[in-house]
Amino acid sequence: MRKRNFLNTISNAQEDILQQFLDLLNKINADYCVIGGLGVNAYVEPVVSLDLDIVVVNDSVDSLIKEAYKNFKIEKFQHSINLTNSKSELRLQVQTDPRYQVFISRSSLKSVMGYEMKVASLKDILQGKIWAYLDEERRESKRQKDLADIYRIIEAFPDLKDCVPEKMIQGLR
Repeated sequence: MRKRNFLNTISNAQEDILQQFLDLLNKINADYCVIGGLGVNAYVEPVVSLDLDIVVVNDSVDSLIKEAYKNFKIEKFQHSINLTNSKSELRLQVQTDPRYQVFISRSSLKSVMGYEMKVASLKDILQGKIWAYLDEERRESKRQKDLADIYRIIEAFPDLKDCVPEKMIQGLR
C-alpha cells in the first residue's frame, strides 16, 4: 500500500482531502510550510497522525479562508484556524501564531506520507515542538506527544540536543 493510500485509509477518507488542500494553497499561490508531527515525519521514522499542522504566509490567510469555505468547515481560534471535511478524519490546522512565520522562508520541499510538501527546517520543527510542549494551556496528552516528538528528533539527530532548554534535557540521554 502506498503511503498516500495509507494516510487516506487511516483517516477514513472518501476523498483525498490533503491533496485538495495542497491544491488550494497552490491555486491561491500561498507560501506555507508543514510543522508539527507530520513535519517531524519528514525527518525521522514516521508515526501515524491525523493532524496536519501548517503555517501559511500571513498575506494569504484571508484568501485561504475565503476559498476553503467551499470544501471545509472552518473554526477560528486564538492562534489557529482548523479546517475539517466530513469526507475525512484528517484535521488541518493552520497555525497563526506569528512566531512561526519565519519558518516558511527556511522550509524546503520534502516527501511526507507520499505527498510533496514544503516542510519547515528540522531546527524549526524542533523549536515549534518545544514551544508547544512548554505551553501549559495545552492538554497534557498533547504536550506528552510533543515531548515524544522531541525525543524522536533528538534520538535521530543527537547534535540538536543543545537546542532543547535545560529544564527539558534531564530526561534526554
